[in-house]
Amino acid sequence: MTRHGKNCTAGAVYTYHEKKKDTAASGYGTQSIRLGKDAIKDFDCCCLSLQPCQTPVVTPDGFLYEKQAILEYILHQKTDIARKMKAYEKQKQAQKNDSQLESKSAEREKVEKFKTRENSIVSKPINPFISGQSKVGEKIRTGGSSSASSSTDSVASSSQSLPSFWVPSLTPEAKPNLLKKPSKTVLCPMSGRPIKMNELITVRFTPVDPSLDRVALINRQDRYICAVTKDVLGNSVPCAVLRPSGCVVTQECVERLIKLDMTDPVSGDKLSDNDIIPLQRGGTGFAGAGVELKAKEARPVMQV
Repeated sequence: MTRHGKNCTAGAVYTYHEKKKDTAASGYGTQSIRLGKDAIKDFDCCCLSLQPCQTPVVTPDGFLYEKQAILEYILHQKTDIARKMKAYEKQKQAQKNDSQLESKSAEREKVEKFKTRENSIVSKPINPFISGQSKVGEKIRTGGSSSASSSTDSVASSSQSLPSFWVPSLTPEAKPNLLKKPSKTVLCPMSGRPIKMNELITVRFTPVDPSLDRVALINRQDRYICAVTKDVLGNSVPCAVLRPSGCVVTQECVERLIKLDMTDPVSGDKLSDNDIIPLQRGGTGFAGAGVELKAKEARPVMQV
């Protein structure tokens, strides 16, 4: 049989290529694509700068960083936390002052209410030389003045209680944003766990040729080898870092040689399970992490 073209529409069968092409053009359905080599971070590159490390350090979780980049990140986070804490303390002090003013105003209102109540109890002495009609006229005059004063007070109170829609702070919906107390812990940008400067472990890669400088190593595809077996390291080779010496070895070397006597072959120190740190592979801001080489984009599905 002759080979048919992918875009041939004369056939009676709806091919997979045609379905995939129509799905991409329609905007419906989940799109998946396999990531290429250029979308995966190399195992010896910094997780922040995505460039080959000159002075690499690793966290206890196995994420590799350039020492200068991760220290700048930690200092920047501490400065940001100090700024947020200062703003939180300022807000807390303002709330305390407001509560004190409210308590003082409540006490003042209580005293004024007590004074008015006590003044209403005291009665004026009766003057026998004033006739009843004059008393009635005096009551009418006092009643009219009191009603006028009450009306003016109600107008003033209503004008004070009305909100101002031209001032943002006086609008009914304008409420102050309450700041939450910030955490003083600096988190790792990759794992999200607490990170400290003294927990960073210096990593010592073994170059393929010790006579080559760093620029020549960057241009080479195979830059480093295992410190014990001399196998070439790469993204497809699982690696681990030994805490006492900081050397990078393959995971196969760890399983077959190092775990037999749990001794660092470079420094000779005794090892524990926490001293063997698996080195995380891949993972960038625009691609997958580890051994996940597929990227998916969830889109709405057309209902039949």
